[in-house]
Amino acid sequence: MQPTNPNGYAPVNGISMYYEIHGKGQPLVLIHGGGSSIHTSFGTLLPLLARYYQVIAMDLQAHGHTSDRDAPESFDQDAEDVIALMKYLGIPKAHVMGFSNGGNTAIMVANKASGLVDKLVVISAFYKREGMIPGFFEGMGQATLEVMPEQLKSSYLAINNDAKGLQNMFEKDRNRMATFQDWPEDILRSIQAPALVVVADRDVMTAEHTLQMARLIPNAHLMILPGTHGSFIGEICSIVAGSKMPELFVEMVREFLVSEQ
Repeated sequence: MQPTNPNGYAPVNGISMYYEIHGKGQPLVLIHGGGSSIHTSFGTLLPLLARYYQVIAMDLQAHGHTSDRDAPESFDQDAEDVIALMKYLGIPKAHVMGFSNGGNTAIMVANKASGLVDKLVVISAFYKREGMIPGFFEGMGQATLEVMPEQLKSSYLAINNDAKGLQNMFEKDRNRMATFQDWPEDILRSIQAPALVVVADRDVMTAEHTLQMARLIPNAHLMILPGTHGSFIGEICSIVAGSKMPELFVEMVREFLVSEQ
């Protein structure tokens, strides 16, 4: 069964999860980054991808249009929510692409429900604290709402007009990162889907760490692109005016998704 409603809300593990569906073709699930939502992470990529795929994107717990639950955020829970949404929409299998924290969630989806994932695209994710640039976690532990990018704050408030909700989302995102514990390598080794692991050369996680991830995933390819965190996908905080990198990235992803591997 293919989903027919272009957008809506799904009852998912005790929350009301907002989703959007764009385009036609093979399903491609997009998972946004921390502090973000569908269009702040993927506003540039989504219309490019929707030319070729049926793109299913959602706002995760406490983000964008989606409600919160009385529990901390976790990559494990986000993955369970994405899996439940796919089942709710009747999607038996899809390509899965995640950016930043969404990349971590995409890894967990592939780990927990390998039968649902055709191919996996992991953008700017990590699995060990040492994989982030020096000082990242020290700064994260002390972070306040004031350091959150204005584009993300404005986007949240445009959807919700709720300053307390914004503070809540920020604190849950911050606490998840500040208390992150290294994942066992077996999580990556368990992934059965062919994977494309992508990072920017001036990202917040190191290229060396991303290479290590690609070597642990049994059937993975590595791609390192010039830029900063999210710039090559046109993420709202790092989009470069006039850049052709998002179009180039989409074409490289398309080649990976249609390859016989």
